[in-house]
Amino acid sequence: MGPSLAYVGMGANLGEARAALASALDALAALPGTELLRRSSLWRSAPVDSSGPDYLNAVAELRTTLAPLELLHRLQAIELAHGRERPYRNAPRTLDLDLLLHGGQSLATAELTLPHPRAHQRAFVLAPLAELAPQLDIPGHGSAASLLARVADQRIERLAA
Repeated sequence: MGPSLAYVGMGANLGEARAALASALDALAALPGTELLRRSSLWRSAPVDSSGPDYLNAVAELRTTLAPLELLHRLQAIELAHGRERPYRNAPRTLDLDLLLHGGQSLATAELTLPHPRAHQRAFVLAPLAELAPQLDIPGHGSAASLLARVADQRIERLAA
């Protein structure tokens, strides 16, 4: 099977968030069989269903030969290398990497659901995703740009480069 386009949501709200996201992009670009094609601007958003400082968010577009679960495991290893802890659901984090989409695949296992089950409800995913690929379809939900209009009540701000 040839390479697939994959989209990875990135976020951080503890420590040096901007540096953590930059380092994570380097780590994504270094994954085997993977090319970092583009990344969105950085966006600032309020935590959802949680407390703590605002998040910095971005989305990375990859071309990868890694299968979805293998890519997920690599993302989790990058998070751990950046000191990611999971004390409770939606806890503040030094780095969060979410596999949003992988080659248009739909998948539902105990470990991974594709597309990401809440991507279509989160401005911090949709704004950077729509920046990269406004017509990108989130299977079962619609295009990134049309979905973004539905979450206009969520505070998000595009940051200068």
